[in-house]
Amino acid sequence: MSEENIFLFVPNIIGYARIILALISFYFMPTNHIIAVWCYVVSALLDAFDGHAARHYNQSTKFGAMLDQLTDRCGTMGLLVTLSYFYPQYMFLFQISMTIDIACHWIYLHSSILQGKQSHKFVDMSGNPIMRLYYTNKTVLFTMCAANEAFYASLYLLHFTGGPLILGVPLFRLTAYLTAPLSIVKSGISVLHAIVASKNLAIIDCAERKKE
Repeated sequence: MSEENIFLFVPNIIGYARIILALISFYFMPTNHIIAVWCYVVSALLDAFDGHAARHYNQSTKFGAMLDQLTDRCGTMGLLVTLSYFYPQYMFLFQISMTIDIACHWIYLHSSILQGKQSHKFVDMSGNPIMRLYYTNKTVLFTMCAANEAFYASLYLLHFTGGPLILGVPLFRLTAYLTAPLSIVKSGISVLHAIVASKNLAIIDCAERKKE
């Protein structure tokens, strides 16, 4: 039996398309919000399709999961860099947001790979009712992630246009107001990820030191 080419699996090809769309969006972000938004949105929507393709074709891979995570993180980071350029007075907040997003996801993913769910001593966030809801309810998870993206996207669009008026308030400004609390909560959950991951890494360290 010939060796499979993981890089040409359908979900991974979709992942490559997401990267290309993200790069096009980055290029046009400072000057053309229409092209930038369309490419960014389509790239984000394809995130759902690659998961379905992976399950449908039985092509779930560690490479694909990592590619998906990196594309998500880099896409948000690229948007936040542009927002720092558009709103320099809030640059520090955008920098903090980027740091939380990248660092917390990285350490949580890395600790999950290292622990491999081999010990009952690892801290399990599903024991917390809020975190259990976050992880087991797809509607809640989708709402949190979508609200976070909508918050940053609305800030981006506000630099160019307020959009149509809704009850006398520009649509994109209203969207920013409504999604800001959820975006803050999601950042808090990311910090919790980092805390739990750090504790689990400490458990791994202690176990390895006992073997020495």
